[in-house]
Amino acid sequence: MTLTVRPRRLRATRAIRELAAETRLHPRDLVLPMFVREGISQPNAIASMPGVMQHTIDSLRAAATEAAAAGIGGVMLFGIPAERDAQGSQADDPAGILNVATRAVVEEVGDALVVQTDLCLDEFTNHGHCGVLAPSTDGGPAEVDNDATLERYRAMALAQAEAGSQVLGLSGMMDGQVAAVRSTLDAAGHTDTALLAYSAKYASAFYGPFREAVDSQLTGDRRGYQMDPANRREGLLEAELDIAEGADVVMVKPAMSYLDVLADVAAASSVPVWAYQVSGEAAMIEAAAAQGWIDRRRAIEESVLSIKRAGADVVLSYFATEIAGWIR
Repeated sequence: MTLTVRPRRLRATRAIRELAAETRLHPRDLVLPMFVREGISQPNAIASMPGVMQHTIDSLRAAATEAAAAGIGGVMLFGIPAERDAQGSQADDPAGILNVATRAVVEEVGDALVVQTDLCLDEFTNHGHCGVLAPSTDGGPAEVDNDATLERYRAMALAQAEAGSQVLGLSGMMDGQVAAVRSTLDAAGHTDTALLAYSAKYASAFYGPFREAVDSQLTGDRRGYQMDPANRREGLLEAELDIAEGADVVMVKPAMSYLDVLADVAAASSVPVWAYQVSGEAAMIEAAAAQGWIDRRRAIEESVLSIKRAGADVVLSYFATEIAGWIR
C-alpha cells in the first residue's frame, strides 16, 4: 500500500504527541472551589466528595496557600453559616462567615491568585433556595421572587466587594442579576470588581454532593429558575443576555454533560468562557477509581482536558491543586 496521509506519524512518541497537541492544561487555567463553615474547630470531611473539606478559617488559609503555591489561577469561596433565615441575612453581614473568610484569604494569598466568591443565597437561607420566596399566586408551593431576590444580590455584592473579592460568581440564575449587581457596584465605586455570570446553569442531578458540602436546607427543587437539561439554544441565549448586561466572564455549569452548550457559548462569546466540573462529576470519577474500574489520574486529566477542548478558557474543578501539581 502507498499511503501519503498517515496521521499516526504524529502519535509515534510522547514527545511528538505533546508537540502536536491542540489543547493543553496550565495551572493558571484552574480555579479551586472551597468551602468554609462557621462554628467548627477542625475541618470536616465531606463523605460524598473524597479529599474535599468544610474548612475552618485557619485550614482555609492553609489550603489557599497550598493552591497558590501550586500556581493555580484562583479560588472560589462558599460559606456555610451557623444560622440561617428566610432572607439569608448572613450573606451580606460583614461579620458573616463568607465575608470573614474572604478577607482572610485575600490577606493570605490575594497577591498570588484571584480570590472569588459565590454570590447566591442558597447556602444562607433556611429553605435552601437561591432567592427570596414569595407565596404562590395559585395556592401552590412558595416560589422564588426574582425581583426581590435581586435586591438581596445587590446587598451581597457590596458586602463581598468590600471584603476584597475580586470576582463575584453570580450563580442564582435570576433574570437581570448581572445588570442589577453591576449598577450597584459601579454606583458604590467598585468599578474594578469583575462579574462571573453563571449564565447556562442547568437544573442538574450532578449537584448532589455539593448539597452535602453546604449542608443544604433545600425543599423542593430549582427547576423554576435553573435551566432545563433538554435545552441547548437557551444556554447561548442566557450567555448573550449576561454579556449585554455587563458580565466580564460567562459560565456553563455543569461542564461534562453540557460540552455542546459550552462549545456553542465559546464560539459566540466576546468575553472569556469558564466551566464548572461539579461535585457529582468529580464524585463519579472518585467512586469508579476507588473500585479499580478506571485509572484515577488519567480520568481526571482527560475529563478536564475535554472541558478545555470544548472551549473553556478556565475550569473550576475540585481537582485543581492536584492537577497543577501533576503539570508542574
